[in-house]
Amino acid sequence: MIASAESAGGNCRCGKEVVSGQRKTPQARDRTIGAQLRAVRLEQTTLNLEAAAHAVGWSPATLSRTENGKRHITSEDVSAVLAVYGVPVAQRDELIESARAGAQAGWWSRPLPGVLPDVGTLASYESTAVGLTDWSLGVVPGLLQTERYAAGFMLADGAEARDVEMRWLARLRRQQVLPKVEYVAFIHEGALRTPFGGVDALREQLDHLREASSKGYSVRIVREHLPHRALLHSWMMLHYSQAPPVLNIELYRSSVFLHDSEVHVYEDVLSELADLALSSAESRSMIGRLREGL
Repeated sequence: MIASAESAGGNCRCGKEVVSGQRKTPQARDRTIGAQLRAVRLEQTTLNLEAAAHAVGWSPATLSRTENGKRHITSEDVSAVLAVYGVPVAQRDELIESARAGAQAGWWSRPLPGVLPDVGTLASYESTAVGLTDWSLGVVPGLLQTERYAAGFMLADGAEARDVEMRWLARLRRQQVLPKVEYVAFIHEGALRTPFGGVDALREQLDHLREASSKGYSVRIVREHLPHRALLHSWMMLHYSQAPPVLNIELYRSSVFLHDSEVHVYEDVLSELADLALSSAESRSMIGRLREGL
């Protein structure tokens, strides 16, 4: 799913918060911080959402968005909330420092020529995830792409030739997260037959997929001609240790993030995919047969 556009948040339900006259996009760290603040309110105070918001001097909507990671959260925000909640100094200092450290810029915060700027949102979400699950219909997921295959797809997707190298660099940087997370890719069989970049590029790509299991990544193929609701579109589910999962749905040149109750149906779809897909070993054998047939 991530393969087509290095983008996220074009119509993102996570929204963009206007702070001090500047539009700031919530990042993955805001989900974690918000979840921590909500846990403190529920476990260490008797305040409901409305009473807590009034005490902080915010609207209930603002506090709700804060707790759900749908607005950018500063260390000052954390300090103000925790002061009202009356948490112990040591705990307060730890959470404030965590918020401050989490705000440090990663590579995604620096614009790259030719790369859609919204890729930073997706990269930041990936950087703090503990697990990533891809479901990809028509193309190998971007996190598993090889350079020639990726370049072929980018050109087919309408990218300018001069921008391909920088887009590949951004994708390669995103791939650096893989050794740090539990990664599973469900790939539709049809995606393994389209030779983006040419037949040689596809051969190289299939070899790379066969090797993925030895690196600790799970690649599972969903056979063609099986009717199921996952055929509607591709997506990526991002899993976190201290916050609910987030779902990224790719559109053409943009994507959308779903949160909370909107993700539940996709968890059901994921269970269906796990039942439908070939095992990792069976998938590896199938990829090998497709490779030999080229």
